[in-house]
Amino acid sequence: MADIHGDKLRGHLETMVLSVLEQGEAHGLEVIRRLEEQGCGLLKLKEGTLYPALYRLQDAGKIVVAREEKPASGRGAPRRIYKLSRKGKRHLAQGREEWVQFTNLVGSIIGAHA
Repeated sequence: MADIHGDKLRGHLETMVLSVLEQGEAHGLEVIRRLEEQGCGLLKLKEGTLYPALYRLQDAGKIVVAREEKPASGRGAPRRIYKLSRKGKRHLAQGREEWVQFTNLVGSIIGAHA
């Protein structure tokens, strides 16, 4: 299977980010790592794609952000830690439901049923 990036992610990235944050809070690079790991290495995500999505989710109240008090490595600047909010949990449940409906619809149209 070809790598997944760019246009193929459009419209789904925010739901995928909420999904990995459901596993626990994380800083941006950890979110990318989780997405790539869960995508079996086929999902290629750049920081320039992720961070605008994180800012949109924060502005919409779907995630909350805290500053890391002390970097885990003991070096460098504190990182922003992202956590799923109640609103984000509701949006994730809705996103999952919409995804199932969408894939069922497309599958029935193109003849590929899950």
